[in-house]
Amino acid sequence: MQNRTLEIGVGLFLMAGVLALLLLALRVSGLSVGSAGDTYKVYAYFDNIAGLTVRAKVTMAGVSIGKVTAIDLDRDSYMGRVTLELDGNVDNLPEDSTASILTAGLLGEKYIGISVGGEEAVLKDGSTIHDTQSSLVLEDLIGKFLLNSVNKDEAN
Repeated sequence: MQNRTLEIGVGLFLMAGVLALLLLALRVSGLSVGSAGDTYKVYAYFDNIAGLTVRAKVTMAGVSIGKVTAIDLDRDSYMGRVTLELDGNVDNLPEDSTASILTAGLLGEKYIGISVGGEEAVLKDGSTIHDTQSSLVLEDLIGKFLLNSVNKDEAN
């Protein structure tokens, strides 16, 4: 009888460990088990969305206030359209707020940072952030630097 109790205890302990690892993996990947709660959608148009992915964080002052739910191409303006799902408790963002695609560290993941504007009208469900700053592509920056240094050498 004591052997059976020991086996059941070890089994329960092992199941708890597997469940803890599963929850940790879901948390790290950005997936959630339950509903997101009270949220609203806002759209932003960017010239270049290089490296930004669905489920990327949306932050303001370093605090996560939402996530990217969709990325697609606007067929009329040929710009990238990003759908942001913002937390309902952040319902006082001015309409003239700025959305920028930022990089965590030098070569880290891309996320969207919101800078607050000064207008009294606030963003609502379905609003568009018009003032955006696109992603900085490291390869383009290096190419411009090399092209400028070649042009300077030819001029001398």
